[in-house]
Amino acid sequence: MQSRNVEKFLYNLKRYGLGYTLKKVSKRVFHKKKEEKFDNGAYIKWIQNNEPDIHEIENQKNTKFKYNPKISVAIPMYNTNDVFFVELLQSFMNQTYVNFEICIADGSEIKNEKIEEYIKSAELQDKVKYKFLGKNGGISENTNKAIELATGDYIGFMDHDDLISDNCLFEVVKKINDEDPDCIYSDEDKIENGVRFEPYFKPDYSPEMLECNNYITHFVVVKKSILDKVGRLDSRFDGAQDFDLLLRISENTNKISHISKILYHWRSHKNSTAELPENKKYAYEAGLKVVEKHIKRTGKDAEVLYGNDVPGVYKIKYNVRGNPKVSIIIPNKDNVGLLSNCIKSILKLTTYKNYEIIIVENNSTSMKTYDFYDEIVKNERVKVYNYNSRTIQDMFYQDSLGQREFEDDDQKKMDAFSKEFIEEDKSKFNYSKLINFAVRLTDTDYIVQLNNDTKIISPDWLETMIGYYQQNNEIGAIGGRLYYSDKSIQHAGIAVGIGGYAANLLVNLPYGKHAYYGYEAITRDVLAVTGAMLFTSKIMYDEVGYMDDKNLQIALNDVDFCLKIYEKGYRILYNPYIEIWHYESKSRGYENTENKEARFNEEIEYFKNKWKKYIDYDPYYNINFTRKNPDFKINLERHD
Repeated sequence: MQSRNVEKFLYNLKRYGLGYTLKKVSKRVFHKKKEEKFDNGAYIKWIQNNEPDIHEIENQKNTKFKYNPKISVAIPMYNTNDVFFVELLQSFMNQTYVNFEICIADGSEIKNEKIEEYIKSAELQDKVKYKFLGKNGGISENTNKAIELATGDYIGFMDHDDLISDNCLFEVVKKINDEDPDCIYSDEDKIENGVRFEPYFKPDYSPEMLECNNYITHFVVVKKSILDKVGRLDSRFDGAQDFDLLLRISENTNKISHISKILYHWRSHKNSTAELPENKKYAYEAGLKVVEKHIKRTGKDAEVLYGNDVPGVYKIKYNVRGNPKVSIIIPNKDNVGLLSNCIKSILKLTTYKNYEIIIVENNSTSMKTYDFYDEIVKNERVKVYNYNSRTIQDMFYQDSLGQREFEDDDQKKMDAFSKEFIEEDKSKFNYSKLINFAVRLTDTDYIVQLNNDTKIISPDWLETMIGYYQQNNEIGAIGGRLYYSDKSIQHAGIAVGIGGYAANLLVNLPYGKHAYYGYEAITRDVLAVTGAMLFTSKIMYDEVGYMDDKNLQIALNDVDFCLKIYEKGYRILYNPYIEIWHYESKSRGYENTENKEARFNEEIEYFKNKWKKYIDYDPYYNINFTRKNPDFKINLERHD
């Protein structure tokens, strides 16, 4: 453990500097409580606006479901605080759905007679099954003993010192009737002395995120037949036993449903992980072993590492199979300084060898640009395609001395283009068409769309993306963590619906500062990533119909492209370990003219009409977040 702490200290020192690292160390040494992730005043307003009032509670009690499954809630106990236990029982007595049972296995060495008295005096004593074990078998073994008492159709999991909301089981059964899931989870918050805070509004089921972080945690309900299939909790992973169970469930079903409501209250007190996660560092070590075991069971070839930035977050580094070719496509008009820095960073840092760089020349006017092309094409990795060509032969850039010979296999690329393409007007900037043009000309396995105003930071960026893409045939596109020149975040995935259409997440988050639950540092599923750095396979363009170069020439073409991929059943991945500088819009300029604004607004309206269902509901950006800003701030308005 000491070597691990030294490793993390050196990592933080290198990444964030001395000041930030010392602050982080002081928090651990002096046990300073984490900063609140939410304005608690706003959260109290959210509770008032969104949680069921007395009329809704009565309606729930009177609701008749078509299917009324029995929910067995398994609770392992160990030296449980009397007050906490009474409050737990009360939270069950308040339930608006009544077909449940509470299955308690008490691993305390000394029997607490008050516990049985509380149970007998409770109104729901006929729903409580209590077994005193007389010895502590650990959280997994104690929970398994509680499950043995269960007779329900579904098994819920709960800690002995936590609480559930009055509508918890009602919402679970409603979801069961609506979707017939094998596993259900909800949002949660923390509670201390009756005060609720730090709500965790989660995404819908995100397989890649779950592999790296147990974001699901509480409240979890599993179909009994699925639990019987995957097995009970494994005591080898105590501390991360629920993480292990969830990964095993995910290996056997994708019918995992999310309820975007706060149904679970995780109690915060001096001995809980809610109060101070460092109290259970062993859990993070167990979590690493859990992910390693999951990777092995699923037959994937990868190394599992600590994520370093956030406790409980892991980095999966997949190994590349074979030697696939990657074509890095960079549209360019003049701005030689930016382009040169971009290409130099690729050539200098990239550790993967089988790649090429394709510059797509688009209406450059400066002789310095062409002088640069003359020089750069001498590097065998670099090609220049001339989008403004008037003949097929001119598509393939020749330097000023005419040193490039016309090659036989160029004919295959020529066949992809018609006479109309050669003759059409190419004077206007059309990003989508530039990308489509280069993709059609390129014989490759994978494509990286890359802006000319970027610089590579991560040497293994290509291996990281290829590895993820190869190991999971459900991944359709990958993006990374992009920074502005001041080191603040420019892109950490895209949420659809922000501002009425879409926006980059966590824009302007300062370097070294954690976002909402560390989301800037977690590999996770999103609906879209920016075209400033977008990785996918070449065949994906054929499958989804390329980028929309008719209706989305400038704006939102990357989001549209990702949504087309998503519609085909693939997932879009944000990976924070792919780090890149992005000096946004320096190359093309902003929409600062009347014509540009008109075009921009037209494309937005087209996008909004086409993708209304995702604007209304982005499964990876919780409905409880405001759509005004991309920063995971709470939405106070009522929604159902």
